[in-house]
Amino acid sequence: MKLTEDEYCKHFKISKELLSSKIRAKKVVCVIENDTTYILASDNSIYKGSNNILETSKDIVLTNNHASTHKAKVTVATVLALYHKENAILKRKIVQLEGKVDRLIDEKEQILKDELNKLENFYSAKDRQLKNILELVNDKMISSDKELTIHDVESYSTFSDDSGESRHKLIELKEYLKSLGLKSTKRKTIKKKFLNLQNSDIRIITQDGELYLDFSRYDYSDLLA
Repeated sequence: MKLTEDEYCKHFKISKELLSSKIRAKKVVCVIENDTTYILASDNSIYKGSNNILETSKDIVLTNNHASTHKAKVTVATVLALYHKENAILKRKIVQLEGKVDRLIDEKEQILKDELNKLENFYSAKDRQLKNILELVNDKMISSDKELTIHDVESYSTFSDDSGESRHKLIELKEYLKSLGLKSTKRKTIKKKFLNLQNSDIRIITQDGELYLDFSRYDYSDLLA
């Protein structure tokens, strides 16, 4: 009887790993036909218990009008073919794993590059902000004898009109209110006043969705009260 590996395992109730071990130990007879491994087993094989397996098989060879029984032997070519088959499977798995590792490395490198760009942009913005603050402090010290207060060194952004002829230092409302140490509810109330008047009061300057003050040109005491 000639069975495939799956048929043999199912028929004799053993695992493929155990069958492979038996083949390598030459405890079963197998042949390879068209890249398929077949196990040779006698038709009257008997099991003793659920864990017993077929240990030997015999081929009956008829020669010169009399029969002689020979124990089949696994050839070296058969064993090599099995090893080549297993090696091919392992190589495919290795290639798949290497591809996954390469993708993970590329994704990690891209994440690191993105984080580095974010940090560079963040510190560049901080450098520009510090430069504006220093310029403001210098202008105030030269143009006025008044005492320099904390309100003079808040976060500023430089504003230029279309002609580029005039430049004013603007204080962001949000940062200015924080510097006053006001409670959150008070800051929200003041900001609401500015929002209600931003389209009708020339003193309120809007840039990129943020509100700014220009103390060098306008008085905001009524709105800040």
